Amino acid sequence: MTDTFKKFKNLHHSPELFILPNAWDAKSAHLFQEKGFEAVGTSSAAIATALGYEDGEGMPFEDYLFVLKRILATVHIPVSVDMEMGYGKSNDKIVENIGRLIEAGVVGINIEDSLIVNSKRILGDATAFARKIEYIRNQLASKNLSLFINIRCDTYILNVSDLKKETASRLTTYQNTGADGIFLPCISQEQDIAEAVSNSTLPINVMCVPGLPDFNRLNQLGVKRASMGPFLFTKTYGRAAELMQEIRDKKSFSPIL
Repeated sequence: MTDTFKKFKNLHHSPELFILPNAWDAKSAHLFQEKGFEAVGTSSAAIATALGYEDGEGMPFEDYLFVLKRILATVHIPVSVDMEMGYGKSNDKIVENIGRLIEAGVVGINIEDSLIVNSKRILGDATAFARKIEYIRNQLASKNLSLFINIRCDTYILNVSDLKKETASRLTTYQNTGADGIFLPCISQEQDIAEAVSNSTLPINVMCVPGLPDFNRLNQLGVKRASMGPFLFTKTYGRAAELMQEIRDKKSFSPIL
């Protein structure tokens, strides 16, 4: 168990809310480090978009790994990776991919319980997903490898029927898999967040979305980690597009000087 891994895991059990920024390249990761963030995650959606791919594992794993290695070479803070569905058709392939990440220096992953079927995202079977996580954890343990496994439960991102009931059921199923945390992207209402926290023995993570309470309130609700997702990336490139238009409109480089 490395000191970097222990530091990352402990951040999820701190009295204060752990803010995890999401990088899309080595430069953004280094800027987060410079600004005092204690760890950095990746946004697969942002990296895929930056490389010209579709989100949802449209990006080849080898391309993703190249970017991850450049991030890891640039920062000394813990790095966690958005693994989407694992970039593998079998559990063994997913374990192989995770092994390569650990070898490169990654200390944590997100892995999601939804699937892409005929270009559409759907919620996967919770029991089958739980078995996948158990298999991954057991394989890592057999090799004495440490990794923070953060399950991304996609009930809110997909706005499924019986939303609260389905979420509570999945949290119960997932907390005994050997996972270290639960991520609920797109949850934003205080009552929903409080119920999720009370229904899980694992640290609950949320993501930057409109309507999300501020950091102090999230801390009071018992949330342990909050991430940026692709929002800073989108905002940054939105501003870049505005500057490009200003250059054309003003017929001058003054907007960027």
